[in-house]
Amino acid sequence: MARIGIQTGLTDIENELQSRGHDVVHMQQNTETSDCDCCIVSGRDADVAGVSPQGQESIVSADGLTAQEVSERVEQVLANQNK
Repeated sequence: MARIGIQTGLTDIENELQSRGHDVVHMQQNTETSDCDCCIVSGRDADVAGVSPQGQESIVSADGLTAQEVSERVEQVLANQNK
């Protein structure tokens, strides 16, 4: 089970990730996210959101995507981390 950081307000995505068995935590401004396997932001600029996860490749922008599409991208990120 992966630990996923998510910005507040992305409820549909949060529910989708939880239904797939992930541990979802809410990120606040300037929250340390190094213990998250992946982070979901509502827009493209993670620096503005105060997100600092393991690397840029572990940040998924939800902008313009459905909850299912975001979940699929999260699965891709997690698969790449396990290579």
